[in-house]
Amino acid sequence: MSGTVILHLLERLKEIGVTDYFGVPGDYAFPVNDAICNDPELRWIGCCNELNAAYAADGYARIKGLAAVCTTYGVGELSAINAIAGSYAENLPVFHIVGMPKCSLQQNGNIIHHTLGNGEFDLFHKMAGPVVCASTILSYENAVSEVDRVITAALTERKPVYIAVPADHALMELGCTKPYSRPVVASDPDTLETAVSLILEKLGKAGSAMVMVGALIGRFGLQSSMLDFIEKSGLPFTSMFMAKGTLSEAHPNFIGVYNGRILDPGVQQTVENCDLVVSFGAIRSDINTGAFTVKIDTHREIRIYPDRVCIGHAVYHKILMQDVLQELCQRIGNLGLPVPFRPAGLGYPHGAPDDSITPASLYPRIERFFKRNDIIMGETGTASMGLANARLPEDAVFFNQTLWGAIGWATPAAFGAAMAAPDRRVLLITGEGSHQMTVQEIGQFGRFGLKPVIICLNNDGYLIERMLCENPDIYYNDLAEWNYSLLPAAFGLKDWYCQKVVNNRQLDAALEAAEACTGGCYIEVVTDKMAAPEMALALNRIVLNGPGWKS
Repeated sequence: MSGTVILHLLERLKEIGVTDYFGVPGDYAFPVNDAICNDPELRWIGCCNELNAAYAADGYARIKGLAAVCTTYGVGELSAINAIAGSYAENLPVFHIVGMPKCSLQQNGNIIHHTLGNGEFDLFHKMAGPVVCASTILSYENAVSEVDRVITAALTERKPVYIAVPADHALMELGCTKPYSRPVVASDPDTLETAVSLILEKLGKAGSAMVMVGALIGRFGLQSSMLDFIEKSGLPFTSMFMAKGTLSEAHPNFIGVYNGRILDPGVQQTVENCDLVVSFGAIRSDINTGAFTVKIDTHREIRIYPDRVCIGHAVYHKILMQDVLQELCQRIGNLGLPVPFRPAGLGYPHGAPDDSITPASLYPRIERFFKRNDIIMGETGTASMGLANARLPEDAVFFNQTLWGAIGWATPAAFGAAMAAPDRRVLLITGEGSHQMTVQEIGQFGRFGLKPVIICLNNDGYLIERMLCENPDIYYNDLAEWNYSLLPAAFGLKDWYCQKVVNNRQLDAALEAAEACTGGCYIEVVTDKMAAPEMALALNRIVLNGPGWKS
């Protein structure tokens, strides 16, 4: 294979499955933009701004396993960096391609646009460093080796990478190159055998045991192996909030979401009283641990991470989670341990038909609205917290940004998810405060013929902030009042079903209409400004009663 630097990069990314590029064009990036649009096998997905483009790539990567975003130098890449940081925190391999000024412009000392005017052209590359696992500035001299290096880093670490391409070098010709070949990384066989034997020994002696599924199982594409282990061993399993929906919640061995004392006390007591908990890829962040209320004795837990295994206080390095799972699946038998219970879900919706909408009436109705194979994008804050204990139908998946927690993420991320899986129904559950930050991206749904269901909770301000601050009524939590149900029309979404609802009767009618609708749907749900679900109320109690998770 031969061609220019940019064609080589795009061909390499094509080899690993990258064919869609979210972004905003810019003059320094024109060689990249042109190359994408001139390749019939690639697709340019223009977004309203670079932040939204990178959020969309994040959502796409949650479905497809990897994604790409393209921005121009300086003003474009810095707009995207917040979203790239979120993908880094949440282990999503996003390829950030940045079009740079020509090297000849950089070297002649002129002050040019999109710079700080100080003659330094590698500043933004340096800024990106902490939020990517590898970075490079390509040239015709280094392109072959550097492209392979950053691709390998992204696929191995499941984190973003930064690839800058000066506009002149992008069009320089390379010699012939070979197809990409990913280096093989293997576990140390002796350490792997030791760790797996110990795990099997402890499982064999346990009178009760539990598998805890973490988010990294999904990020590393290990859902099938994880499910195989659960079914061969017969073990019950729970998931943490960040991993909700990683495995089907319709599976008979699933007992519910574990989030310390924040969620279901039955799940908490069962997990914490087990003889042995085997956790796979769990990220122990504040929200994911119920404000650090997860209490599992170190000697009764085995923690399996992507690159190591912790058994008690012993740590076994140089072994990969996928190899541990493979060995366990080959050697485990049915342990004959009972599944203590199945999750009850959110129960029957509360409230009379003409009553105002409350969390107890809203979230059970949303739970009943879910269908098999849905992709559910829950915004940071109370919008997603109300669904933590919702029981998902078979093969439905649920995503929220538990660790990075950027409000505004979910709207463009839902667009990205819909682009990744246009044959599946996408539901966006968001609060109006988050929605205001990135709402313009809903126009892209119509542009690309996508038909999501958007439920926007209008509770008159930043509810999650009201739950966490000392004075809920302080006016920095107030927002401009918008007519949310009119937004789709303003953004060019023709023939969408749009409705504003203020009571349970209207909510039922709107959900019924959305179920029957063949196009996109937008439902604005009006609630009291302090109408918070139980998970947010529990966080509120911890914060107020201290010392809590903020100390």
